[in-house]
Amino acid sequence: MCHDTNSRPPLPPISGGAASGESIVLKADDGNEFFAFSAKADKDDAPGMVILPDVRGCHSFYEDLALRFAEAGVHATAMDYFGRTAGVSRRADDFDFWPEVMKTNPDTIALDAAATIDHVKSLGAKSVFTVGFCFGGRNSFNQAARGHGLAGVIGFYGMVASRGEEDTDAPVDKAASYEAPVLGLFGGADAMITADGIEAFGKALDTAGVANELKIYDGAPHSFFDRSFDQFKEACDDAWKRMLAFIETNS
Repeated sequence: MCHDTNSRPPLPPISGGAASGESIVLKADDGNEFFAFSAKADKDDAPGMVILPDVRGCHSFYEDLALRFAEAGVHATAMDYFGRTAGVSRRADDFDFWPEVMKTNPDTIALDAAATIDHVKSLGAKSVFTVGFCFGGRNSFNQAARGHGLAGVIGFYGMVASRGEEDTDAPVDKAASYEAPVLGLFGGADAMITADGIEAFGKALDTAGVANELKIYDGAPHSFFDRSFDQFKEACDDAWKRMLAFIETNS
């Protein structure tokens, strides 16, 4: 599992007005309905963020994260992956996610991401970004190739290298089709994602002329931003600063 069940996101380094959020149901172009949680920033014309969760779907961790983005002045909506197979609901700690993860595919995730992007725009956002974590990190990167008109994509410890011959969705292989700047945030002690793989992803983005910033935090593990954030405060604070600067630069 990427996260402890009681994990909470680290606080952003800046704060605005208090934010409130709401549970909503969104509908993709193919008719699929899925759960999401949306939080609105103080200003209507604030930038927007679509949050692509880890394998657990729209867990309370991501509801909290949406609120923290809103408090930092960014409209944010966290989407769920499993409306097609597990119903329309938020995902509790005991949700059996792996069978549902195995039923997802990149095309339907992109359809649901598009519906979430449209919702964030309806809040007033003129520029919209995605951010994802682990499973969602890879999916967030690859939304840059889906024609969504994104202002940028952000991924935390998403697998960028190919997993093998049957893996047709590796970001390193999709980079030539990206249409938005990339911010990647990785743990240097992450056994699943190697420095060589990250370097190859950066080279592919450079070759494609895609603006990118790939940061590796020495000694930080996979999921440093959540379950270990109290131990890796420097990395978490820096990650927030980089995200907010990336949003400001590309909005």
